[in-house]
Amino acid sequence: MRIAFIYDAVYPWEKGGAQKRIWELARRLADDHDIHLYGMHYWDGPPVIEREGVTLHGVCEPRELYVEGRRSIPQAVYFALNVLPSLLKEDFDLIDCQEFPYFPCFSAKAHELLRSSTLVITWYEVWDDYWYDYLGAKGIFGKAIERTTLRLADTVIPISEYIASDIRDIGRTRGLEVVENGVDFDRLQEIPSADTDWDVIYIGRLSEHKNVDLLLEAVDIVSERLDSNLSCGIIGDGPEREQLEAYARKLDVDDIVEFLGFVESDEDVIGNIKAASVFVLPSIREGFPNTILEANACGVPSIIVDHAENGSTAVVEDGVTGFITDVSSEDIADRLVDCLSDDALLADLSSEATEYGRAHSWDVIVDELEDVYSSAVQSK
Repeated sequence: MRIAFIYDAVYPWEKGGAQKRIWELARRLADDHDIHLYGMHYWDGPPVIEREGVTLHGVCEPRELYVEGRRSIPQAVYFALNVLPSLLKEDFDLIDCQEFPYFPCFSAKAHELLRSSTLVITWYEVWDDYWYDYLGAKGIFGKAIERTTLRLADTVIPISEYIASDIRDIGRTRGLEVVENGVDFDRLQEIPSADTDWDVIYIGRLSEHKNVDLLLEAVDIVSERLDSNLSCGIIGDGPEREQLEAYARKLDVDDIVEFLGFVESDEDVIGNIKAASVFVLPSIREGFPNTILEANACGVPSIIVDHAENGSTAVVEDGVTGFITDVSSEDIADRLVDCLSDDALLADLSSEATEYGRAHSWDVIVDELEDVYSSAVQSK
């Protein structure tokens, strides 16, 4: 098949769960299919290049994805308008457009109508009423666009059964084919641990809904309850970084918490995960976090929080591959103490986490996705 992925942010120039998913799937599918990826033109040189068998199309100059901590609507419209003419120059059997930031899905729909391709949309999270928290009264427009986008394709690919359930709750019940995220399990086994050992590690954007302040409070509590010296590494950047660093100083944990900022090398990120005992992600809103899968594949159990908008709860099996706590620094601290003071418990969690990571190897996931693509094309 001739397949096009559409997403404005392109890995490795932009690093995130969606970018990583697209790239890992695209380069594996390229072994048997003609794969193209349409995004912004991040790289030096011509706008169309080939990388690991995947043809990359840079349809416009990059613009900032986030403005004042929020995804930029003008940037999303700008990319959608630029991707359409480039896309219409080519014929494709199937187009996989990523759901967010919605507008490019309408460009992909135009290709389906005008060039007889098959459109599928990969869905990462459902915002629904959260739009009102995000934009206030204007959230009604975000909610309307989300629901309209959900009706554009005959086949929608939620990245977890949790997301599929959210989609059903807002009225879409047909054509849902879950294909979960994956991890490059074998490659991760080859990466050495970092030189610095961490009791606790966090990886992710430093934004409000990630609740890194709860992690800082939990670390403060744990440091009082355990005799041994505690160490916590925080990898990532974002609009909350200055406030979080100030809060760490206020809690007097800045000597045991190190803000590492954005880490460019994937190998360095994985090395730091491998050097940790526990991965903590206190975010209340996630889809299917790759970071948890990467931690699993490294034998590092995860602690996450239970929240109606947190898809992470579909990735962590409570008491088996990690723990699911209340949205509370005290509860996070309790589970951290359990893990860091009980070697047998930590070893059991580590073993189960590793097996979960192995079962989600990208080589397994890509076969599932290929079946969904074939069915979508054949049904049309």
